[in-house]
Amino acid sequence: MTVLPPASQLVTVFGGSGFLGRHVVRALARRGYRVRAAVRRPDLAGFLQPLGIVGQVTAVQANLRYPDSVAAAVQGADAVVNLVGIMQEQGRQNFSSVQAQGARAVAQACAQAGVERLVHVSALGAAADSKSLYARSKAEGEAAAQASVRQPVVLRPSVMFGPEDTFFNRFAALVRMLPVLPLAGAQTKFQPVFVGDVAEAIARAVDGKVEGGKVYELGGPEVKTLRELVDYVCEVTGRKCLLAPVPFGLARLQGRVLEIVDALTLGLLPDELVLTRDQVALLESDNVVSAAAEAEGRTLRGLGIAPVSAEAEVPGYLWRFRKSGQFDTARAGG
Repeated sequence: MTVLPPASQLVTVFGGSGFLGRHVVRALARRGYRVRAAVRRPDLAGFLQPLGIVGQVTAVQANLRYPDSVAAAVQGADAVVNLVGIMQEQGRQNFSSVQAQGARAVAQACAQAGVERLVHVSALGAAADSKSLYARSKAEGEAAAQASVRQPVVLRPSVMFGPEDTFFNRFAALVRMLPVLPLAGAQTKFQPVFVGDVAEAIARAVDGKVEGGKVYELGGPEVKTLRELVDYVCEVTGRKCLLAPVPFGLARLQGRVLEIVDALTLGLLPDELVLTRDQVALLESDNVVSAAAEAEGRTLRGLGIAPVSAEAEVPGYLWRFRKSGQFDTARAGG
């Protein structure tokens, strides 16, 4: 089979303007691919164009809840990447419509258009029997991709970190605001993975260098409890905050109250303060790469990627949460 050079290939990236999406677009553009970023608001995705040369990156309108728009975005593509996901339901943007039915729409559009290379990004912890609707919908999305496309590449990253993340940045904002931080799932284990490493894994899958028909679990080089990670945020930002572990039962009640407050304020509750019962359910299970994936090489290292540690990246973007910002003498060792 003749393999076309990247410059002759078009890759459609659903969710290309998101946190992971912009890194994926950059990685693909650097390889020479033409990139079509399929997003709900292309008028807000202009920042993607400078990631490639003139005309290399374009944004088109697509909404996974509308199959016709999905089919139009896939038309003419040589490969498709689906990154779309949400952490909180809002109106018609719910877990089922986006992460299950939406994934099915993408996979079926690929099948109808004859696109054989589909890279589907799920999440570590996806399981049909999970207590979390988020995790169950992610599992449904994986099944939909596998049912419609022959040997798709399915990637399950752990919680991702990078300059625009909603993990380390969120806790840095919270410890700046609150003298005492209620912490559900303090002993839950995480394996944070650098967003750039996940983007590289996706790009290699588009290159055809990742074996299809398998589920890959992507985690960073270290496993830490949530409490250890928040303690690290306090250390990096030079903030003092009392961490108060909260039992899951009380955390579910807290989540319900915050859901009501968020609804009553029409979604004006700061994102850092939002906690849902489904997020609490996620915290009841560790978010780490399985022993089976490690043994079978279905990991970043198995793909030939040396994972970047949080210590190598996080201090570079959390300095803005320090009392004196980048000019804090403690940062320079003074």
